[in-house]
Amino acid sequence: MAITERRQAVAEVDPVWTTIRAEAEAMALAEPLVASMVHAVVLHHHSLEDALSFRLAQKLGDAELPAMLLRELAGEAFAADPGIAEAARADIVAVRERDPACGRLIDPVLYLKGFQALTAHRVAHWLWSRRRADLARHLQMRMSEAFSVDIHPAARFGKGIMIDHAHGIVVGETAVVGDDVSMLHDVTLGGTGKEDGDRHPKVGSGVLIGAGAKILGNIRIGDCSRVAAGSVVLADVPPCKTVAGVPARIVGDAGCSNPSRSMDQMIQPAAEDIVPDC
Repeated sequence: MAITERRQAVAEVDPVWTTIRAEAEAMALAEPLVASMVHAVVLHHHSLEDALSFRLAQKLGDAELPAMLLRELAGEAFAADPGIAEAARADIVAVRERDPACGRLIDPVLYLKGFQALTAHRVAHWLWSRRRADLARHLQMRMSEAFSVDIHPAARFGKGIMIDHAHGIVVGETAVVGDDVSMLHDVTLGGTGKEDGDRHPKVGSGVLIGAGAKILGNIRIGDCSRVAAGSVVLADVPPCKTVAGVPARIVGDAGCSNPSRSMDQMIQPAAEDIVPDC
């Protein structure tokens, strides 16, 4: 098979990785000062899985768990559970489509700590599910130190997740996040006290969570709902609704069928609240 045919076959099988490699080649040509970094992170690897293992090792390796060992550990997780890489690809596309500041698929891999932290969490969750709790907790600690993102290794995430900016994200042990969820910085999915057992929120698919929102307790956030920035949610939220305030209350419908994708955080006032022009 000719080189062109091989490249076409790879592109058809893995369009995300093919696009990332093409963007890396363009970056290396356009800015020589980043060429060595781009080659090390992307172009020296034959798959997205290898590239992500290398990048996570770069970011999270330390004296207690050196980068070389962490890279092998991440590679083991990717090889054992193809769902991790499948979710990572969906996360990359989600960030590219929803974040207007992200112009390329390569950007989350190189620069965006929300994606990097979530991918590291997926590896930590794989370790946790295989009773390798100490390694999982070490990754949690390093994620918190490096990214200011603290996600318990037992928390479960779907795919197609965008965590924008990511600073100050806290997710508790029994939290569950569905597919196609978008959240901004300083979001907490936490408990309400010292209770044990199932005590954290269950976020449905297609949900948009605004910056600074706190969702507390074993409550359900319905599919395709919106949580306004700065809200404190203490009770279930029905599907396709918008909640806002402290404590949060329903202030209207979600406004569209896919809030997490539209990223529209504006709350339309009710007709009785509109003051006519003088």
